[in-house]
Amino acid sequence: MKYILVLYYSRHGSTSEMARQIAHGIEKQNDIEARIRTVPPVSTVCESTESSIPKRGAPYVTLDDLRNCSGLALGSPTHFGNMAASLKYFLDCTSSLWLSGELIGKPAAVFTSASSLHGGHETTLTSMMLPLLHHGMIVLGLPYSEVELLHTKTGGTPYGPSHCSGVENSSSLSKDEQTLCRSLGERLATTAMKLNT
Repeated sequence: MKYILVLYYSRHGSTSEMARQIAHGIEKQNDIEARIRTVPPVSTVCESTESSIPKRGAPYVTLDDLRNCSGLALGSPTHFGNMAASLKYFLDCTSSLWLSGELIGKPAAVFTSASSLHGGHETTLTSMMLPLLHHGMIVLGLPYSEVELLHTKTGGTPYGPSHCSGVENSSSLSKDEQTLCRSLGERLATTAMKLNT
């Protein structure tokens, strides 16, 4: 069965909830499924090792998950206007896929969450796009035909869905944010099927 890889890193749960909403959108399309995966945290002070199975949440991603996908949704919390180090670390280990060109022509999209409305949503999204472009993937955004982009009082950008979680990470996804996540998932799945990847 063809699948879209929904790959994310999440510390407080907002980005993982966005991943679930995107997966719901993907699975509106027949003949394709969502495969949700995460990456382990990295340490800033020493080499960190993790069990091969996380204590909770989605399984850890493998290069084969990425290699065999028909498309990719990539998500990260905003860390100083950039993707989280844990996600960047995994992407930095994908050189073998770059050398073989295995991701060329596959559709991809990005999503993020941040604690404040002006905390770097758009720069984080563009930071995640860069390695995808180097891999030759076709990067999708959200068109303004998604009317929630015009009315949202929380997250949401044409570069991809975003969520404003609040300083205490206590804000749930708004209706607009949920809709934009689902719309992105559906758009990614539809594009993947049209490209027949």
